[in-house]
Amino acid sequence: MTAGTTSTRRPALQGVALRVPKRLRFAGREVPWWAAVLVLYAVSRLLTTSLMLALFITANVAHWDYASPRMDPTFFTFSGSWDGSYYSQIVEQGYPTSLPLDADGSVQQNPWAFLPLFPIIVRALMFVTGLSFYPAGFAVAIAFGAAASVVLFRLVAARAGVSSAFWATAFFCFGPLSFVLQIAYAESMFFFLMFAALLAMVQRRYWLMLPFGVLAAFTRPGELALPLALAIMLLFRTLQGRRGGDPFRPRERLTIVLTGGLMAIAGMAWPIIAAAVTGTGDAYVSTELSWWTGFIGKVAFIPLTPWFLLSWRYLSILGALIVIGIVAGYTWILTRPSVRALGTDMVAYAASYGLYLFAVFLPQQSTFRLLLPLSPLAGARGLTRNRRARSATLITCIALQPVALVLLWFIGYP
Repeated sequence: MTAGTTSTRRPALQGVALRVPKRLRFAGREVPWWAAVLVLYAVSRLLTTSLMLALFITANVAHWDYASPRMDPTFFTFSGSWDGSYYSQIVEQGYPTSLPLDADGSVQQNPWAFLPLFPIIVRALMFVTGLSFYPAGFAVAIAFGAAASVVLFRLVAARAGVSSAFWATAFFCFGPLSFVLQIAYAESMFFFLMFAALLAMVQRRYWLMLPFGVLAAFTRPGELALPLALAIMLLFRTLQGRRGGDPFRPRERLTIVLTGGLMAIAGMAWPIIAAAVTGTGDAYVSTELSWWTGFIGKVAFIPLTPWFLLSWRYLSILGALIVIGIVAGYTWILTRPSVRALGTDMVAYAASYGLYLFAVFLPQQSTFRLLLPLSPLAGARGLTRNRRARSATLITCIALQPVALVLLWFIGYP
């Protein structure tokens, strides 16, 4: 993919976005850049759908057990496996006003772990079209997957150029876990909202982050990375302005503070809502901890400890050392020149989201799925400008798709 003759490229400056050409040369002809991205996305969905359909048919012919086996055996219910049934329950019955408890009085798994925006939109589509939950959820997910791919391309192109943006989007669309772009799950909607908010931050249109950030806060956990990234940028730009570098006007500073504050409030609202509706102060946290029980037993939630709790339980001191190594390795990645070239705001976001996962998430089967909001980092030129590295990465992504499908549908449900 190359830029067409309408390109107005200029060198990237710290905190300044590149202008993306309106038309690109793709498959031997010039097309609008968004059309090229949608073609790439459509091809990736054909591949993933074919793989999923083949596994679905094989599983039913061979009578294999898979995730959510009690559902009607259709391709759409197969695509809505794992916890998709909780979204279906929210659509049909709403959220429970009391929490289910086991014999010991501990909170059991329940719909309060799942935020409301995705089921609201699916329910609206069901009302308009008459579709049942699983086909409607599939349609909503695949539409937002397309939107997320378009925004991801635009985001990476703004900092690393068209070629890097194309490859980053290809890794996203063809990745081992790219099936989440089309299952009855909130992931693709969350990707779109987070990428859109990050694009607004890169463009310094801070007020525009607000609607995307607030909506993301009611789609999936993780939105708090955005206000934290803004706080980092507030500090960075203040110091930079005092040194006589990038001017930082008081009005812009106020915008960052207000936008970040409102997004932070939105990000902390759901636990308060869950407590108010159920009458249980820790309803949301207790619900989330119910998913941890099978891995580490019943524990209290203490931020920054989940990774150590899991690793210590199974590998003792070696596990703790592995966690420290992972943290050090991620820090090293964020300090690489090709990553820093994406801009301080992009690195601030990546650091904030990584800290969120480390602080509150128990690593298990869903870990790699939850790393997908970090897809903009795949636009680092150290990867995308190396022909062998990018080709090997794309081939590996495609080869691992059926492996991931088998693992997550038939062996270890996330």
